[in-house]
Amino acid sequence: TELVQLRKVLGEQAEELTNLRHAAAQKLADAVSEELTALAMPNASLVVEVAEAEKFSVHGRYTVTFMLAPHRTAVPRPLGKGASGGELSRVMLALEVVLAEVDPVPTFIFDEVDSGVGGKAAIEIGRRLAMLARHVQVLVTHLPQVAAFADQHILVLKNDDASLSKVQVLTEEERVVELARMLSGHDQSESAREHARELLEAGRQVSQNQG
Repeated sequence: TELVQLRKVLGEQAEELTNLRHAAAQKLADAVSEELTALAMPNASLVVEVAEAEKFSVHGRYTVTFMLAPHRTAVPRPLGKGASGGELSRVMLALEVVLAEVDPVPTFIFDEVDSGVGGKAAIEIGRRLAMLARHVQVLVTHLPQVAAFADQHILVLKNDDASLSKVQVLTEEERVVELARMLSGHDQSESAREHARELLEAGRQVSQNQG
């Protein structure tokens, strides 16, 4: 009958889609896991599970679940169940760096994506955010090592009772002062300002090399 034939065709198409998903899932998981290594999560891995569903849906016969194993011996768990905010932000960053050229989103906001890291790891996060910003607009909060990679540094100022905020786009020299404050807590420290200039120069060199 026609119903039997249609079910047969549906099953064949679902199987073909599933095979494609399995291949894409492994490729994506490997690429994102490699990015996570550079984002201060060296032992973490993304697992993309393709599992059979109870019945057919508009998405096929299988469901796709993104899971994170934060270290080698950890049991992978669905994103959002057990991962910290910083880990989720870094997984999102890794995903978007991998997918940016094929599936761009107009704007990303990363809140404390560098939480719990510093030094070289923070610089690598800044470098990857700069890579992502080649394709989309990226807004970031937190460390000076990351802020130095930005095209623009925006300072949010509050009045004494925190009832009103003002947004100020910083000039190049104002960025040096603000980065020095972020680095040492003292914007008048000449050593901190020199470090700030070095960070800004490193950020510029990365942008030029990627341009």
